[in-house]
Amino acid sequence: MVVGAKFCVGAADDDDVLRAVAIVGRPVARNYDDGQTLEVVRVASDGAKNACSMLYAAAARATFAMGFRRLITYTTASERGSSLRAVGFHVIAQRPARKGWDTPSRPRDNHPYRSVARQLWETVA
Repeated sequence: MVVGAKFCVGAADDDDVLRAVAIVGRPVARNYDDGQTLEVVRVASDGAKNACSMLYAAAARATFAMGFRRLITYTTASERGSSLRAVGFHVIAQRPARKGWDTPSRPRDNHPYRSVARQLWETVA
């Protein structure tokens, strides 16, 4: 299980074969961890048609049923976000590529780190 995970959802085909999964948890960024927001932190699919849209929709329904008011997720800037748009998410911010995680108060080895520009998406209850 992922640290901070609240729940997971999956999409199966007619033969009960799991084709896609999503993990929803507390937001990674502490500024969004306000007790009202959850984040889709991982989505994986084997390419099954509409599976990601189904997962995002199910994650939003479960999030709101649990009493949370907002669901967020990130995509890379090069991704179109069709599955997110299809279920009511919209872009609320563009985030530039990060130089790394190294800071004076928390030294890190940035050598294996590769950052990309990304988009922050949200849907609200």
